Formats: sequence, structure tokens, C-alpha cells
Amino acid sequence: MKVTKIEALEKIANDIRINIIKTVYNAGSGHPGGSLSCADILTVLYFNQMNINPQDPRAEGRDRFVLSKGHCSPALYSTLARRGYFKEEDLKGFRKIDSNLQGHPDMNKVPGVDMSTGSLGQGLSVANGMAISSKMNSMGYRVYCLLGDGEIQEGQVWEAAMTSSKYKLDNLCVIVDNNNLQIDGDIQSVKGLNKIEEKFESFGFNVISVDGNNIEQLIDGFDRAKMTKGMPTAIIAKTIKGKGVSFMENNVIWHGTAPKEDEYKLAISELEK
Repeated sequence: MKVTKIEALEKIANDIRINIIKTVYNAGSGHPGGSLSCADILTVLYFNQMNINPQDPRAEGRDRFVLSKGHCSPALYSTLARRGYFKEEDLKGFRKIDSNLQGHPDMNKVPGVDMSTGSLGQGLSVANGMAISSKMNSMGYRVYCLLGDGEIQEGQVWEAAMTSSKYKLDNLCVIVDNNNLQIDGDIQSVKGLNKIEEKFESFGFNVISVDGNNIEQLIDGFDRAKMTKGMPTAIIAKTIKGKGVSFMENNVIWHGTAPKEDEYKLAISELEK
């Protein structure tokens, strides 16, 4: 099932945002800010771009997705549920002791999760392995890896980037959720992180910059990545942390804070409009 109409994809992204808020609120904990910022990215991947089948989540030829910033599992779970990998009512169990939906994704327990993640900086290394395997076995599947901009302060990311380039992994697409905020503040203040595009270019990547909350630009970016040969692609997606909820947008407090009842009601009312 490939959704091509922009309005339909925007509606799906909004549904996912509603479930992100509900999921974190019901758990009383979680990471809403970065989950909301990447909802459009996941919508385009799972409903427009990736070769996947919810009825056969382990199909050998399927495209792979690695959520390297695993703390944003509410976004991934809400996307998988909306795509049909499991029932949306299962989201109510998020972070509950008897639920498979842990705070970080577990590939052994959740249908549609291709890699268990949580420790930041490791996802691209795993994605490299998947992309190399696809080439070695002539499987033809593509691999997508979503990184946080704060996460790319980890040295392992750049070690992995060298490997991506060395092996000319043109079946690999890295996406940086560039919302400019991390747990301790803005990325510039924390680590002086700038010129992200130039950094990836210097590591041998084809670099594409898009508005990561714009469905049309995301589709165009992923389509261009598929046409790139002989080198990996990095899509630098400029996003708004907390996108869709006015009091959460660009507010670092919501990196890892669950809304209280009045905040929850306000967030849902905004999204339902």
C-alpha cells in the first residue's frame, strides 16, 4: 500500500502525532518532543517509500529501518500501529511491565522493529551491516537510519559514516532529525555542532537538505536518494521539536516530559483541529 496524496499523508502524520501524545500520557513518561518532530519522516517512509508488508514483517527482501534515536519509540510504535503491524490499542501498554512496547524498541518483541536501539550512536553501524548484507546477497533492499542531531555528537556515528562511504553504500539513506534541541539544551550550546551538511559531505555522502516537516519535500528527498549511485545519502531534515503542539514546539522541556492532564487535553484538542 503506497499512499501518494499529500493530504492523506498529512492526515496520517497527524494521527500518528495524536497517538504519540496519548502513548506518552498514558505511560506518564517518555519522549514527546523528538517523537513529534520526526512523525512526518516516519509517515513518508512507512506509507510512501519503503517496500514493506505488515502481514510479513520478517520478509527477507523488505526494506529496513533503524531508529537510532531509540528513545523516540513513541513515534515508531505509533507509526507501526497505524501501518497495521499491531493494534493501536496496544499503544496503551507503552512502558508497562506486561507490554512488549518498552521505552526503547525491541526487535525480538515488536513486529516491524528491525533493530533494538537505545544506546545512542550505534544505529548507523548496524544499518551499514544491513546495507552491506543486501549487496553481498543481491537482495536489493534499502536501509534507512534515523539519527538525532544531538546523537551525531557521538564519535561512533562518524566511524560508521566512514564505513558507509568506503563501501559505497548507495542503498543506505541516513536521515538526521535536525530539530536543534537535545536533553541539555540547543545543540550549539551543548557541543558547538554546526555545518552538519558539510560534515556529511566531507565523509563522502550525497547530502540533501529538506524541511523535515514538509511531506512533499521529504518525498522528493527520498526519491533523489534512491537515484543516487556509488555513495550513501544523508538527508538533513530541518524539523521543529514538539511539532504540532503549540506549547511543545521548540521547547526543550518536552524532550523527555509527559504532559499532565490539562496539557494532554490541550495537546489533543490542537491536533484534532
